[in-house]
Amino acid sequence: MYKLKSKATPLFFIGPAVLLLVIFSVVPILISIGISFTDMNLIGLANWAQIKFVGIENYIDLFTDKVFIKSIGNTLFYVIIGVPLAVISSFVIALLLNQINKWLSATFRIIYYMPSITNIVAIAVVWGFLYNQDYGLFNYILSVFHIDGVAWLENPHIAKLSLILMAVWKSNGVSMLIFLAALQSIPRSQYEAADIDGASRWQKLIYITIPAMSFATFFVTVTTLIGWLQFFEEPFVMTEGGPLDSTNSMALFIYQEGFQFNEFGYGAAASVVLFAVIILATILQFKLRKSE
Repeated sequence: MYKLKSKATPLFFIGPAVLLLVIFSVVPILISIGISFTDMNLIGLANWAQIKFVGIENYIDLFTDKVFIKSIGNTLFYVIIGVPLAVISSFVIALLLNQINKWLSATFRIIYYMPSITNIVAIAVVWGFLYNQDYGLFNYILSVFHIDGVAWLENPHIAKLSLILMAVWKSNGVSMLIFLAALQSIPRSQYEAADIDGASRWQKLIYITIPAMSFATFFVTVTTLIGWLQFFEEPFVMTEGGPLDSTNSMALFIYQEGFQFNEFGYGAAASVVLFAVIILATILQFKLRKSE
């Protein structure tokens, strides 16, 4: 009886969390997969009898949809450029904060973390002024050096990079804290031994800091990758996917199809594709981690 109770105790504590996970994550995923094989729209939502099973027709249409294909390419661009920038910049900030005075470090931690908890609309308003082609700060700085102003959000070739810059600035706070915690957990004795051996700062970084930070780097990379695959808020608020769908992401495409055009079946199919991409990317990360 005692053994049975000891085994049941952990289940008692994790049970509510698992139940919430099933209700708010697993069940919606299964429902979305089911909806993706139908032509469900606003009419079908009002009258379920109007919903028809269409098989894989939505998926076939998706991969012949130029907007969806473009959103995939845009999302890959965001991931390829944004993830390394976000991980490396937050790591560098953590390294710098770990070197300065304790009280000064605490002040800068708050400053760098604030954008992560600031409302995206407020951030968009501020960055909208910075990017403004006529009187924005960035173009003013360029004008000081006699360089023509840039259409940061109006040029299809530059708009994605503009959103990436804003997103990296906004998201650095959380990753920076994780890296900083990992840095502060490295035993000082390792650095003292390296000092005795005459190691330079660069050698200590390469042979002590980076290897000791491997799990933190892995965790930050995986979570950052998942976040950038779901890139939504920045293009939704700043550009609405324009100009010419140049900033449209897979997540924004799903929103547009499901909630603007009310094509729930089509949008659900796109969400299943995105879900599959996230799962595959995460599995690949774990495989690479295991091989290392």
